[in-house]
Amino acid sequence: MADPSSYRPKPGQIPDSPGVYKFRDEHGRVIYVGKAKSLRQRLSSYFQDITNLHQRTATMVTTAAAVEWTVVSTEVEALQLEYSWIKEFDPRFNVKYRDDKSYPSLAVTMNEEFPRVQVMRGPKRKGVRYFGPYAHAWAIRETVDLMLRVFPVRTCSAGVFKRSAQIGRPCLLGYIDKCSAPCVGRISEPDHRELAEEFCDFMAGHTGTYLRRLEQRMKDAASAMEYEQAARLRDDLEALRRAMEKNAVVLADATDADLIAVAEDELEAAVQIFHVRGGRVRGQRGWVTDRVEAVDTAGLVEHAIQQLYGDERGDAEQSGGSGGVPKEVLVPALPQPAEALAQWLSDRRGSQVSLRVPQRGDKKDLMATVQRNASQALALHKTRRASDLTTRSRALEEIAAALDLDTAPLRIECYDISHLQGDDVVASMVVFEDGLARKSEYRRFQIKSFAGQDDVRSMHEVISRRFRRYLLEKQKTGEWEPDQPQAAAGAEGGGTGRDGSHDGSHEEAVGGPIDPDTGRPRKFAYPPQLVVVDGGQPQVAAARRALDELGIADVFVCGLAKRLEEVWVPGDDDPVILPRSSEGLYLLQRVRDEAHRFAIAYQRSKRSKSMKAGALDAVPGLGETRKQALLKHFGSLKRLRAASVEEICQVQGIGRHTAETVAAALASAAPAAPAVNTATGEIIEEDDRTTAGTPPPESGRQHRGKST
Repeated sequence: MADPSSYRPKPGQIPDSPGVYKFRDEHGRVIYVGKAKSLRQRLSSYFQDITNLHQRTATMVTTAAAVEWTVVSTEVEALQLEYSWIKEFDPRFNVKYRDDKSYPSLAVTMNEEFPRVQVMRGPKRKGVRYFGPYAHAWAIRETVDLMLRVFPVRTCSAGVFKRSAQIGRPCLLGYIDKCSAPCVGRISEPDHRELAEEFCDFMAGHTGTYLRRLEQRMKDAASAMEYEQAARLRDDLEALRRAMEKNAVVLADATDADLIAVAEDELEAAVQIFHVRGGRVRGQRGWVTDRVEAVDTAGLVEHAIQQLYGDERGDAEQSGGSGGVPKEVLVPALPQPAEALAQWLSDRRGSQVSLRVPQRGDKKDLMATVQRNASQALALHKTRRASDLTTRSRALEEIAAALDLDTAPLRIECYDISHLQGDDVVASMVVFEDGLARKSEYRRFQIKSFAGQDDVRSMHEVISRRFRRYLLEKQKTGEWEPDQPQAAAGAEGGGTGRDGSHDGSHEEAVGGPIDPDTGRPRKFAYPPQLVVVDGGQPQVAAARRALDELGIADVFVCGLAKRLEEVWVPGDDDPVILPRSSEGLYLLQRVRDEAHRFAIAYQRSKRSKSMKAGALDAVPGLGETRKQALLKHFGSLKRLRAASVEEICQVQGIGRHTAETVAAALASAAPAAPAVNTATGEIIEEDDRTTAGTPPPESGRQHRGKST
């Protein structure tokens, strides 16, 4: 715990101007980002008598070891820079609202040749129009099912669309008139796009004109005695009205607004947002956060607005549905200064945005409804969280007691080895902090020092590589001096991150555990309290031996064997038996199973990649780009093998000489034997395997090659 006076800036150093400041801890990690109209006044408030500070603020300043700041011209610039830094550094003491789930939206892929209507989650994509978010995916499907009667837009996946085009027959929706079947040419590409535009316009709230036009067509058909057509139009009108009823009118003046409400207590806060477009509630979402920062309701509202609109550009009409920045943002309390925040919103929208507290009428009544939703969400979250925190704490305490640890293992790393009968040997490392998976810290390894099946030797290599990298990071910062040069010199590389990036060279690990550009810890910079390996005595002994060779004695090692779920510790002939109902055993099982899943996924991906274009790998001078171009053009190795040299030359970037080389290489390579789906008995042709990435036939277990 640091003394704030040890890093307090000298009098006169802090400028009296707007700016953004960062507190860093002893490892250089950014732990708090804030903005101020006057940096001098704001930063001075952190260095008063610590007993006068709020408990959370006191914890932050005693955790910090340095403070730095950046001067800006205006408060709007400070707001923009603060949001950018919070997003970049993810400081632990800043309020961060996170979805308790990924809310689904109704998406129309206008960036495709034939736009598709579908349920979509996750980050927004360019060229896709979104409507929602909705609380449940089934609500979207019900709405789409009603709308397809009038707007028969494509809803099928790319695979189904391509298959229907190949066989010349539409899917079931095409036969029951809920799809215009562009796959078989029943509708042209411009007409189908116009149909998708009409769908989007109706979902965006432009309903009155379309309904009146449809009603007039129904009357005209009845007057012309085309009663079947009139009956169909009548049913279409009824379907659209039922779809509209799902979004009740709440504001009569066709308001476009977002209403934000906050429910809070001393420890947590919940925020709820209602998206109102055209006077109707088009979507709803909510987040819950720990109150790690000492802020009032207005401060919580400001953080919510930053995170809600930080990545939005344009108005709701441009982004489609409930996205974008609306004309009005209604809040329970105005952040100060409100003018800067309103100007920031206006800049992102491209026109004036009104930020205010509703005082009377329908908007105030609707705000009360949003507030009730926020209160209910907070109450529900606290009920779940209390149980969850209690369970996780008990699990960590049980593990510490069973393994005779001094403290609860707040960071646990688990390692697992995966291979297919000795081929493509890989390993996984998963990280649990405070009993929860921290997926950004996951790593994966390729076994490099030998070939073949040897789980014990593989485990020794992986543990050695991981902790050599840790020692190398400490050596760079001067925290550790090796007794034996080879302890650090043999760092073969930490492995591969979840994004596929390799962090395994000696030269990459420079500058200490904190990246000076991002403020985040470098990979493998922090050690766990407990290492768990998937296996029994041999694997545990190999892991302990690797740590001993590196001189690391403060990391405990144990193994979890699958047969009887017993826990093995180094040097003991008998395992530690945890009760079957033990929360500690359940946590160890979850950690082990997650490592198993992550290793299997990596091993399968490697196997699939090597299988897809194995025959092309032997072609000299053929790089990855041209291999992918060949496979994309022909669809599979089977079709490529049957192609002539002239046909291969038609692929962009493939010349005559290269085409002849490819044809000769494929002709000399014998095609793989057909695989058999053991579940169905179906013969899986090479055509299917190479295009879909289906794994080759296997015998025995996929993982480890052991019998069950």
